[in-house]
Amino acid sequence: MKIIEYPDTDIMMMDVANVLAEDLSEALHTKDRVTLAVPGGTTPGPVFDALSAVDLPWERVDVMLTDERWVPEDHERSNTALVKARLVTNRAVGARFFPFFAPAEKPEDVLADIEAALIGAMPVDIAVLGMGADMHTASLFPDSDGLEAALAADAPVLVPVRKAGLPDVRVTLSARVLDGAMRKHVLIKGDDKKEALVQARGLSPREAPIKAVLDGAQIHWSKG
Repeated sequence: MKIIEYPDTDIMMMDVANVLAEDLSEALHTKDRVTLAVPGGTTPGPVFDALSAVDLPWERVDVMLTDERWVPEDHERSNTALVKARLVTNRAVGARFFPFFAPAEKPEDVLADIEAALIGAMPVDIAVLGMGADMHTASLFPDSDGLEAALAADAPVLVPVRKAGLPDVRVTLSARVLDGAMRKHVLIKGDDKKEALVQARGLSPREAPIKAVLDGAQIHWSKG
């Protein structure tokens, strides 16, 4: 794990976009197709804006989320809508996007079909992650229903997760898939997140799920 500190968040976002562009370019020199997994939420939005303007052979790039809420794309809490609006656009409009939601009452009804569509995009080459103050990453939440399955060494690609207090069921890439990425970047800001990250290093992945993906990761941190 390597921590890179930035004087402010704007600089961090631009630098991360440049780093991701370099990672993609390098990977595309050695592979026919490259897979980029990214988080939802508004924090990485500026990274997506800058990255989507980079001149790359985006038609050879597969984009997927690290996790998604079980809501349709037109829902206000859909991560898919955000990624399509801010990353799979501009020069990156030719990238192939893989959704984690399909019309069904619960993920278990269609998860096998969603996973089958991802086979050609595995393994993930570059993963971008965030971290909450509770030390969760993607939708790997402490004390959640689904965490044990998502942390297992033989975990499937996708795992449904439920947790009291969350308004939606989540579908997340398992820790095995996220940790197996060739390049891993974790974006955090604020002293509380940095303190949580330091604390996570001394805990188990069940207590601090971010711990499951820290080996070899680059941590990008700004004070705020």
